[in-house]
Amino acid sequence: MSNLKFYISLLTINLLSNNAFASEPKPWQMDLQPPSGIIAETATDLHNFLLVVITLISLFVLALLVYVCWRYKENSNKVPSKTSHNTIIEVLWTVIPVLILVVIAVPSFKLLYLQETDKKYDMVVKVTGAQWYWNYEYPDEKINFDSYMIEEDKIKDGQKRLLDVDNPLVVPEGTKIKFLITGNDVMHSFFIPSLAVQVYSIAGRINEVWTEIPKGPKTYYGQCNQICGVNHAYMPIVLKSVSKEDYKKWLADAKLKFANVDSNIKVVMNNEKVIKEIN
Repeated sequence: MSNLKFYISLLTINLLSNNAFASEPKPWQMDLQPPSGIIAETATDLHNFLLVVITLISLFVLALLVYVCWRYKENSNKVPSKTSHNTIIEVLWTVIPVLILVVIAVPSFKLLYLQETDKKYDMVVKVTGAQWYWNYEYPDEKINFDSYMIEEDKIKDGQKRLLDVDNPLVVPEGTKIKFLITGNDVMHSFFIPSLAVQVYSIAGRINEVWTEIPKGPKTYYGQCNQICGVNHAYMPIVLKSVSKEDYKKWLADAKLKFANVDSNIKVVMNNEKVIKEIN
C-alpha cells in the first residue's frame, strides 16, 4: 500500500511539474496550450465561447439542410413550389445573424482593448527577427544577445529538439513586459502561444505589445510563425521566467557576457584614456 502511494505521489509530481514549469506543444495535442497571464486567459475564453457558437450554428444549418432535403424531396412534391419571397424568413435571417455578431463583439472588443491599452510595464525588451535567429535587447540594462536553436547533434539530456536555444530570453516572474518588435531582413513573427503573443517582425518598423508574466518559474516555448525562408522552421523562441533573485544573478552575469557594442567602445576609450594619463 505504501509503495502504491509513493508511485501515485511521484506520478502526480511529474504531471504537475510538466504542466507548471513548461508551456510547449505536446504530441497529438488537440487543444490550445494552457494560458498564462490575463491576455492569454481572456483570449482562451473568447476562443472557447466562439467554439460553442460555431458548433451550434453548424448543427442548426446541418439540421435545416437535412429537413429541407427530406421535406421537399421529389416524391412528396410532384409540383414544385413557386414561392420566391417570404418576409418573415428574410427578416429572421437578417436580424438573428446581426444579434449573434453583436454578442460576439462584446468579448472580442474587450480583448482588443486589453491588448491595445498602454499598461504600466515593469521592463522593456526589444526583439529583432533575422534569418534565422532572434536578437534580444534589454535597453535599460544595456545588454543584447542573439538566440540560436541548438543543433540536433548538440542536444543534451533534458533539452528539446527544435525548441531549445543557446541563449533564452530571461525575465523575472510576476512582471508586465513591453516588447518592441522589429526585423533585420524579411518578415518574421514573434509567437509564444501560451502567452497569446503573436506580433510581426518587420524591418524599418517597430511593433509594440505587452504581456503579463505570471508568478512562478516557468519556461515558455514559441516559434517564428511567418514563413521567412529555407530555415524558417529553425528559429524557436524560449522565454524563461525566474525568481527576482535568480534574475538579478543572471543579469549580473549577462552584463559581463552580453554588454552592448556601444558600452564596449566606451570601455576601450576609457582604458586608452587611462593609459595615456599614466604615460
